[in-house]
Amino acid sequence: MLAAALREGTFVKITLSRSRGAQPDLRNVYGRAVELRSGPHLSLVYRHATRDVTKNCPQDEAVAAVEELLAKDFLDAHLFTTGGDWQFRCVGGKEALKASRPVFVTAPSPEHNREKQKALNSAAPFLQHLGVVSATGEARPAMADKLRQIQRFVEILGHSVNGSALRDCKSCRVVDMGAGKGYLTFATAQFFRDRGVEARVTGVEARADLVAATNRTAKETGFDLLDFVQGTIESAEIGSSIDLLIALHACDTATDDALAQGIAAGASLILASPCCHKEVRSHWNPPEILRDVVTHGILAEREAEIVTDSIRALLLEIHGYKTSVFEFISADHTGKNLMISAQKRATPLDPEPLRARLQALLEFYGIRKQRLAERLGEWPEESPVVS
Repeated sequence: MLAAALREGTFVKITLSRSRGAQPDLRNVYGRAVELRSGPHLSLVYRHATRDVTKNCPQDEAVAAVEELLAKDFLDAHLFTTGGDWQFRCVGGKEALKASRPVFVTAPSPEHNREKQKALNSAAPFLQHLGVVSATGEARPAMADKLRQIQRFVEILGHSVNGSALRDCKSCRVVDMGAGKGYLTFATAQFFRDRGVEARVTGVEARADLVAATNRTAKETGFDLLDFVQGTIESAEIGSSIDLLIALHACDTATDDALAQGIAAGASLILASPCCHKEVRSHWNPPEILRDVVTHGILAEREAEIVTDSIRALLLEIHGYKTSVFEFISADHTGKNLMISAQKRATPLDPEPLRARLQALLEFYGIRKQRLAERLGEWPEESPVVS
């Protein structure tokens, strides 16, 4: 059935489970069709307790590879095809095969799967340890959005790294400011591990209980170069030289503190997702033309968010970064969905015209205070005031 499904293009995936114990740390094997330069293959992901290993078998060798795994390592196999699903089980030395209606009506594109291998594998052990997925790699109840957010972040991280000075790095230093439960910190460490990069990753978190829990998970999942330290984003001592700074959902001016830290450390790449924009709204005096905008609370809030992140992007440009602001995940999953991506330029732009634009923006909105501008020494000598 596996051979026919691969040959006819109806194959979706195969899962091997229930270890025989021959390899105590081998938990599951997941198989999917991929198209490589040398032709069609069955990509097998061996999920061990602390690592994932991928082996690509030519399709004409795939059946033999799966049969060997069932003979030596696993008691169960679940084959999904567009024509029907089959579940093989070995219980008490007796083998049984059960057929059922197909779960999937279309087969995924091998080319699509080939690209997806570059993103985060949902079977990564840390996801189970953090309660995001089950033992089979499926999202736990109420965690599907979180899993999509993590996977989307890894995709963006890949695109951003490929467009920066980190593209061909063999080792790097990474700091995640405000790491929380460590979802994206672990995802970042896994991303670099999968690329064969020796990445020293540090998560900064103020809550001692989360620091202890994430350090324990790092140890249990074999991330020797990943650690978490207790501290605030404002006061954390991250060193004078880092390659990548991440700050996702740092509240209000904590995002400014993180950006300032990244700039001061000369980070090649900065990824920040701001939230809770409060400062500018309480320190502005918008012109009369915007009265009908800022009269309404929700519109004033959104206007303040746009202005704040525009100032941040402009300040990053002034300090030598190529900056873009975009939606990194649908607002259906989280309202905190804007991403500021800043890549350090090899040749910075002339900052003076950019400073003039910053001054004009501050004057237009009558902004009397903005933390990042203050921390970078870019605050005008006389605070802008609108009469």
